[in-house]
This record gives sequence, structure tokens and C-alpha cells, in this order.
Amino acid sequence: MDSPVKVRKERVAAAPPAAPDSGYAWFVLLSCFLVFGLTFGVIKAFGVFYVEIHQYFETTATGTSWITSIAVATIHIIAPVASALSARYSHRSVVMMGGLICSLGVMIGAFSRNVIDLYLTVGFLNGFGYALTWTPTVTMLGLYFEKRRPMANALASAGECILTFVLTPLFQLLIDSYSWRGALLILGGLQLNLCVCGMLLRPLKAPRDMTCVSEVKAEEQGFLQELLSNEDSSKPNCQETEELRICERSDQGTVMVCLQDSEETPNSAKDSNCSRAELRTTILRYVDYTLITNARFMVYSMFGVFAALGFFAPALFLVPYARSEGIEEYQAAALMSISAVLDLFGRVFFGWLANLRLVETVQQLTVTVILLGTVLLLCPLASSFIELAAFSAAYGLVYGATVSIHITVLAEVVGVHRLGSALGFFMLIRSSGGLLGPPIAGFFIDKMSDYGTGFLMAGVALIVSALFLLLLHQMNRRGQGSHTKDRQNVTKCDEAKELGTT
Repeated sequence: MDSPVKVRKERVAAAPPAAPDSGYAWFVLLSCFLVFGLTFGVIKAFGVFYVEIHQYFETTATGTSWITSIAVATIHIIAPVASALSARYSHRSVVMMGGLICSLGVMIGAFSRNVIDLYLTVGFLNGFGYALTWTPTVTMLGLYFEKRRPMANALASAGECILTFVLTPLFQLLIDSYSWRGALLILGGLQLNLCVCGMLLRPLKAPRDMTCVSEVKAEEQGFLQELLSNEDSSKPNCQETEELRICERSDQGTVMVCLQDSEETPNSAKDSNCSRAELRTTILRYVDYTLITNARFMVYSMFGVFAALGFFAPALFLVPYARSEGIEEYQAAALMSISAVLDLFGRVFFGWLANLRLVETVQQLTVTVILLGTVLLLCPLASSFIELAAFSAAYGLVYGATVSIHITVLAEVVGVHRLGSALGFFMLIRSSGGLLGPPIAGFFIDKMSDYGTGFLMAGVALIVSALFLLLLHQMNRRGQGSHTKDRQNVTKCDEAKELGTT
């Protein structure tokens, strides 16, 4: 009889190190700043191309709007893939690859023969590259900042409005000088700078595949305890029985995962269970699919769906709306620049305000979303340049106040260590809103022959999205109340034990 063989496997995985909040973190912030500008800043400034492409191919407003919609939807759909690739390889390499892809897509799009070619190049390929650059960069920013995270997110997202301010008149100048095809070629070369942004993403000194251990430890422990209880009831011996023991050391902020194997005896069923446990643990390291069972996360994702319906349409249709009201080309382009300036102020100021923690971040977000929807509903009342400039300023200010903190709220909902997977799933769920928003607005514009109806649709969608934020706030309050009751019960039990001993 063979002697039993004991095998011991031990794996130590440190939790992500404490965010430095200074030093090299500022270079990561600079990278994220430029990524915001060269992705969503370009999308907001693309309204200048919209007019030229619409006239060149003689398409409908709905048909032309699909270019931006496909790009936005692809960003959202590919976001989980970008998160998984970043966990598997590195944030730096994924961002550099994304920069090459989006640059190539825009350059090929300059030679498009019809709108379908633009859907595939400037829409899909460009959006695919944006997803590979934006998602890992924002995740890395969340790891580098903790105490100053709201302010860091606000400053990084300010890159979107600053580059929108610069790129909108620049695109108009390039189109007048080289046509929209030449302008796309230059834009493709400009987007190669995303590769430089990727080079700045120096990883923190921690194993890159262990970012979610502390969050999923209870679920893994419960799964394996059930597995081991089945073993005890049936009393089988297995060739390699693995027991997961998770020992959390709160003073050092680390999590020890110890895998110990018992005596070796053949049992194919038990081996299959052990393999499933290992596979589940491996998948959770890269894609934390347990987030879909988190009610608060799903409510926040529904907010994202309806908010995306209204986020992207106004920027796309502002310049065409101004042109339809008789505003000249460069004045119409200047409206986006005015919006970008106030957008910048809104992001920085309201990001700083959120950092003060005067009110709950979700409450602040709710107020700004309702204000943004209200401003969009008032847009069709504006017809002159002065009125449209006032609308652009108000829209930019409230838009900046909204987007500066929505990622911060996501981190508060799921925890920073799950932010990578949560951001990917959030973007994926939100993709339906980003895909359908501009075409739905374009449909109303085609039917009513009025660009103002597109702004009305966006405003209604944003006000509906605020209802989900109100629901999330109520869930947070109930959760805090239950935690308070639990602590009170524990205190009473401790007091009862002390009285019993005396």
C-alpha cells in the first residue's frame, strides 16, 4: 500500500498597497487627463464633422448620428474586456495597444466611400481603441488616489473639456483647409499620443492579479466550506483535497490565502469540484461577475443607462442646431468652446466640493443630474447666438458638475478594490443608452424637422435617471440603519456578558 503523500501549496497575495496620493500619482493623473481629452473630448467635438459628413453623403440625421453612437456603445461594451486584459497583462500595454487601434481606425476612416465605412472605422475601430485606453487609465487613477480621489477624478476629467475647447475650432479650421478627410487623417496622428499616455502608467508594487481577493473572500470561503461539508458527509478521500483558509490581518491590510492538501486518494468527483473552485477563483481575479448580484450596483447601472441616453446627444447636435438657427460656422463652433470652459470650471469646483464631504456624493450627483435635465429641456427656447451661448454655459457647468463625481460614486458603491471590474460592467450595462441615445434623438429630429426635439429627449432621459439615484440613496440609508442596529445588538450582548460574569 502506497504511503499517503501530503502536498502543501501556499500562496500569499498582498492586498493592493495604500494609494500614494502624491509623487508619481500626479503623472498618472496627467495621463488620465490626456486620455479623457483624446477620447471623450474628441467625441464631443465631433459635431463639427457631423455637419460636413451629413452634407457630403446626403444622409439623414439618424444615419449620421450612428457614427458617434457606435463609437460610444463600443467603448461601453468592450470596457469589461479592457478590464480583464489589464488584469491579465498590464494597464500600460493595453492602453498603448488601444492608442494604436483608434489611431488606425480614424486614419482608415478618412478614405471611407460611404457612411457604412465610417460606422466600421470611426465608429467601431475607434471606439474599440478608446475602450482599451480609457477604462484601464481610470482604474489606475483610482488605485493611485484615495484621500484625494474625488478631486483627482475631477481634474482628470477636465481634460475632456479643455481639449474640447481646443479641438472644436481646430477641427473647423482643418476641415476648411483640408476637407473632412484630411482633418480625420490629422486626428488619427494626434491620437497616437494615447500610446505615450499608456507609457506613463507605472504599476503599483503589488501582484496585478490579486485586486479583488479581499472582496470575494467570503463568497469563496462559503463555496469551499460547502464543498468540504459535502466531503465530510460522504466521507470520501480524494487525490488532492484543497481547503481554503483565509486569514485577514487588518493591521497590515493583507490577505493570506493558504491552500492545504490532505492525503492522496483517488476520487474523480471531488477532483472535479476542486477544479471548479480553482476556476471560479481564477475568473474572479480578472472579471468579478458577482457584481451583478449587488443590488446597489445594478441600481446605479440603471442610472447609467438612462443618463447615457442624454449625455452624448446634446454635444453632437449643438453645432447643427445652431447652424439651423442661422448661426455662422465659427460662431456655432464657439458654442462648444464656451461649453467646454464652463465644463472645466464645473468639474474642478464640484470635484473640490465633493472632496470636502459636506454632503453625500450620491446626493450631490442627484441634484446635478436633475439640473442638467432641466437645462436641456429649456434649450429649444434659445434661438439667437447670445441665448445659445447662455445655454452652452449653463449646460457645460452642470454637465461638468455631473461627470466629475459619477465615477467617485461608483467606487463608493462597490469599493475601490473592485473598481476595475465594476467600471467594466458598468460601462457594458450603460452601452445600450450610449448606443441608442443619438439615434433616438436623430429620429425625433427627422420626424419633427427640428433639432430642438433632440434636446428634449435628452432632458427627459436624464430626469428619469435621477429617480434611480434617489432609490440608491434610500438603499444606502437602509443599509446604514441595519449596520447601526447590528452594532447596538453587539454592544448589548457584550454588556450582558459583563453583567453575567460579575
